[in-house]
Amino acid sequence: MTAPSDAPLRPSPGMRLLYALPLIGWFARDIARDTDNAVYAVVVLLTVLILAALKWGVFVFTLAALAAVPLIFLFFVVISWPFGTRD
Repeated sequence: MTAPSDAPLRPSPGMRLLYALPLIGWFARDIARDTDNAVYAVVVLLTVLILAALKWGVFVFTLAALAAVPLIFLFFVVISWPFGTRD
């Protein structure tokens, strides 16, 4: 027996782990529901970055770039992973 087409899909174990994280999970769940929220999240992050730069100076941009290095590295690993989804 198959589920009705309007039934919500159960998230994968990886997504459930992401959703379990305190702050990041809330953002991920919100973005999964409505993609416009991703744009709002980017605007909020840029605003926080600019306000931090006004408070502490240009050093904030160095810290933001330093924090982005592991994320970019993870991004490159994910997009070059040899095993794709099986359709």
